[in-house]
Amino acid sequence: MLVLSRKKDESIMIGDQIEIKILAVEGEQIKLGIVAPKTVKVHRSEVFEAIQAQNKEALSSTTNFLEQLKKK
Repeated sequence: MLVLSRKKDESIMIGDQIEIKILAVEGEQIKLGIVAPKTVKVHRSEVFEAIQAQNKEALSSTTNFLEQLKKK
């Protein structure tokens, strides 16, 4: 893991097209701005994990459905 220190109004570049901006620091909370191409999906980690869980569930349901079709 890379750990960097940044202050308000400073930023970090990821590659050539993704910029993470520090917008505000309020106590223990930091507000970030993310500038990225529309083709790059940006999610909070808890949303990303929920999407992954739904995808696994959908895959499992599809597999079960196909197995049931084979039995008929």
